[in-house]
Amino acid sequence: MFQIAIVSGKGGTGKTTLAGSLSFLFDNHAMADCDVDAPNLHLLMETELISSFEYYGGKKAVISNDCISCGVCEKYCRFDALIRGGPYRVDPYACEGCGACIVVCPAKAITLRENKSGDYYLSRFNGTPLVHALLYPGEETSGGLVAEVRKLAIAISEEEKRGLVIIDGAPGIGCPATSSITGVSYVVVVSEPTVSGLHDLERIIETVRHFRRDCGVVINKCDINREKTSQIENWCGANRIQVLGKILYDEKVGEATMLGVPVVSLDGSGAADGIREIKNKLENIMISGGKR
Repeated sequence: MFQIAIVSGKGGTGKTTLAGSLSFLFDNHAMADCDVDAPNLHLLMETELISSFEYYGGKKAVISNDCISCGVCEKYCRFDALIRGGPYRVDPYACEGCGACIVVCPAKAITLRENKSGDYYLSRFNGTPLVHALLYPGEETSGGLVAEVRKLAIAISEEEKRGLVIIDGAPGIGCPATSSITGVSYVVVVSEPTVSGLHDLERIIETVRHFRRDCGVVINKCDINREKTSQIENWCGANRIQVLGKILYDEKVGEATMLGVPVVSLDGSGAADGIREIKNKLENIMISGGKR
């Protein structure tokens, strides 16, 4: 099972636009949207929801009516998650599920309960499976939810004999981003020629190399600042990183988003040629087993 993760050092570089277009161009694959905090790949394509699943990540303390309001739990809680009253209550957004309150409660009135932290879904776009998810506000188990999304996408691919999973990874270098790239076959890093573009690129490349994944770089909107584009190309050359391709700025991207279709499906798209070139290079990388 070949897995391609598409990531970026920050949001807004065009990562999801590229992922959606590659999904349109590749055959016999599955998609996984691992940006569980703000998923939108399913919005760029006219998908049909097939099924949904509940995600329980971690546990939260719950206080029963046996509480004697002694205040001992409040004294030992390091997260200020206990709210005074008769009985005391737990602030679910502050509780970390550490269990200290359970140990010290003289009335044995506190237990830990599985906490529903989000939902994940199976949708389809022209028959292609797309697994995506939504983490609830204030929840911190994003990496675990990303793992569930990838697990389901891989299981469906194996069941339907699909040889490729395209992962729209979370932006940045935090937990959902690292969970998006762990164990994948190849990583595509999307950058842009802006003031912060190279800095963000360096950070995500460092993260990818920490996990010992092979990677290549795509420069999106390469024509908005050709000097910065050259700087990114030179940096990639100095660090032995392949530039998979450059994508022109294209107002058709906005039109495609409003229509709910990949930009490569529109006539007259200036970005389409660059994306098709990237797809061809990725096919060659797949043939070579992930090695450039």
